[in-house]
Amino acid sequence: MKKGILTLMLMCSTAVLIWLLVFSWQNLRGIRPALTSPSRDIVPLIENARADESAGDMPLKLAPGFTLSLFAKGLGTPRVMVLDPAGTLLVSIPSLGKVVALPDENDDGVADRSVTVIDGLKRPHGMAFRCAPDCRLYIAEEDKVNVYSYDRKKVKAVKQKKIADLPGGGGHVTRTLLFLPKQDDDRLLISVGSSCNVCIEDDWRRAKILVVPASGGELTTFASGLRNAVFMTIHPKTKKIWATEMGRDLLGDDLPPDEINIIQEGRDYGWPFCYGKNVHDRNFDPVSTRNCGKPETFPSHIDIPAHSAPLGLSFFPEEGWPAEFSGDLLVAYHGSWNRSIPTGYKIVHYRLDDEGRYLGAEDFVSGWLAKDGALGRPADIMVRTDGTIFVSDDKAGVIYRIRRKGSTQ
Repeated sequence: MKKGILTLMLMCSTAVLIWLLVFSWQNLRGIRPALTSPSRDIVPLIENARADESAGDMPLKLAPGFTLSLFAKGLGTPRVMVLDPAGTLLVSIPSLGKVVALPDENDDGVADRSVTVIDGLKRPHGMAFRCAPDCRLYIAEEDKVNVYSYDRKKVKAVKQKKIADLPGGGGHVTRTLLFLPKQDDDRLLISVGSSCNVCIEDDWRRAKILVVPASGGELTTFASGLRNAVFMTIHPKTKKIWATEMGRDLLGDDLPPDEINIIQEGRDYGWPFCYGKNVHDRNFDPVSTRNCGKPETFPSHIDIPAHSAPLGLSFFPEEGWPAEFSGDLLVAYHGSWNRSIPTGYKIVHYRLDDEGRYLGAEDFVSGWLAKDGALGRPADIMVRTDGTIFVSDDKAGVIYRIRRKGSTQ
């Protein structure tokens, strides 16, 4: 009897082990670049390449006509970037629980120092300024959104007031903020990801973009069916909200696509029943309990290769850039983990017409994914009117400064 039980337990253990091996091979073979440190540090590679630009040793490949340098380093896991009213760059560092300012007072393209704006926070991520008339800084933590008075001389956030409670924990803990365009700029958008890979949520606030008055008040749904729309921005001409969206895992290397969505109030973008161009997820919903298509669900605007993990996105402004860039979009591909062969780890340039219709795409910066691992993972992007682009990298702990050759500043 005991021998039979032991044999059965051994068979069950062997079956579980085989399943785990097969699952890991199919889904996690490419996870190493996301988790491990490469044998090389990108910081000295870039600094040495900048010291001798003729050597051609820059580890990153840029679009023609651009140069790259380090604006700040040693930051831990820098994510969301904003400019304060004086033009100083602020960045959230979730792993350290703080927001720092990076002043460049002598305008040499390198941060003079790192100044802690506020610390002791719970995974701070999204930030937004609103000056009406006094300038206040809004910061999204994992489980709440607070607003602070902002001392621009001391670069300090003080006088905290909570304006919204958010669900903590779960599979996605980053919360991102964006004020609606001017006619509606007293309404604050808050992106909250799902608690899971694919499921029906118990908490109504999950897998949505929420909205709350700037002064606080009732939290309501702005848009739903968004598994993890980590970053948002406003189109410079149409003034519509654009967001990157991470699709579900465990459907193989090439499904489902990640997405760029144009977010409109009241719309459902499909998750967990639909993905991409209103494709039904039969793996999750085999009996078709939900229809995929208008008016119930709305399709993606642009599909991105699966598991690219799109994060920050930023439009080229009209001011300060040649007409060929006007209205185009840069998107940071943070890089895959749920894929047998890694993908992403780059910044992509999307060519768009004046209304935001897709014309084509090409790599803008690549090279973070090397043979010995990932040298970095681009997170947020900020395109400025002076010909400068800032990119945060939460793996290398740096902020890059990209310049257009021939720009005057």
